[in-house]
Amino acid sequence: MISIKDLSSRVQRIKPSPTLAVAARADELIASGKDIINFGVGEPDFDTPPHIKKAAIEAIKQGFTKYTAVDGTPGLKDAIIKKFARDNNLTYKPDQILVSCGAKHSIYNLFAALLNPGDEVIVPAPYWVSYPDIAKIADAIPVIIKADIEQHFKITPAQLEAAITPATRIFVINSPSNPTGVAYNTAELKALAEVLIHYPNIVIATDDIYEHTLFSGKFENILTVCPELYDRCIVINGASKAYAMTGWRIGYAAGPSKIIAAMKKIQSQSTSNPCSISQYATEVALNGDQKCIKIMTKAYKERHDYILNAFKQMPGVNCLPSDGTFYCFPNMEAVIKKATNINNDIELTEYFLQEAQVAMVPGSAFGMPGYVRISYAVSMEKVQEAMKRLHAAIEKL
Repeated sequence: MISIKDLSSRVQRIKPSPTLAVAARADELIASGKDIINFGVGEPDFDTPPHIKKAAIEAIKQGFTKYTAVDGTPGLKDAIIKKFARDNNLTYKPDQILVSCGAKHSIYNLFAALLNPGDEVIVPAPYWVSYPDIAKIADAIPVIIKADIEQHFKITPAQLEAAITPATRIFVINSPSNPTGVAYNTAELKALAEVLIHYPNIVIATDDIYEHTLFSGKFENILTVCPELYDRCIVINGASKAYAMTGWRIGYAAGPSKIIAAMKKIQSQSTSNPCSISQYATEVALNGDQKCIKIMTKAYKERHDYILNAFKQMPGVNCLPSDGTFYCFPNMEAVIKKATNINNDIELTEYFLQEAQVAMVPGSAFGMPGYVRISYAVSMEKVQEAMKRLHAAIEKL
């Protein structure tokens, strides 16, 4: 009989995604008849827009059901190139684009293509849960820089400089951020870029998956404010969040052709091409009417404002405004301290699940204990009910 000792050291040093685990538990409780409001899953509650679904149906009718090129169809790659030019003023050629099975897959491909045992990946915390574990899968070492609520969840140039060593290979930045909803402004991005310019061996991975959920202002990433990083910056994005296409599994990466070619090689020996039908639909999504994005983002902003105001009424909760996404990341340390039977954020989220029947993810999953992540990708009615329940549960403590 195979035991845990027989498994690879690789799989033993990583953990399952905690956000997916919370979502699965919430679904189980709902299936058992519990009235659970799920603030745990990072997935738009909107349906995929009709014109995108129609394109997929048309693709099936036309027999677009065969293998495609590993790195994506010419039509989708062209749409991605046009998107970068239109939205970000960035210029790419087809051999600088790789289409993958989601943005997570793009990050995996990048880490697998670049990292060797002992290499270091700098990850600002709070971080998206998968960054450190994907680095570990690639035998690399995640180096965590913490930036709590006092820093508005944003690292400083001095922190970045101090974290860099000769082993640093990749720096990851996610703005607007999962789990905080906070975005770096132009000056902050330029300041981080000024540090990185002096370290030409470091590749920058900018995860822009929440680009279109920005509540106000023009989206910028570290490359758009510092074009000098073009030859060592990988821009990662996808269709999941902007077009409510999480299950369609289309992400993409753009960057130097040599790095993209290496990522393509990894993908060719793991998944091959992404779903042909999803690629066809994403091409239509990128080239078509973008009004659906504005409709969804407007709804997220309304929910955000309601939640922020509700948290202000709850004793012990400190919550910063988000700049975008559908997340907020309230500090619950004072709530935990006040409670006699709760010692940490994991126990607190369990209490909220049992007492308030509201599911959320503990901040420790994102490298920041004492916080919780709220995903308000649910209807306003559910948001209002959930905040009422949470207020009562906190008062009960």
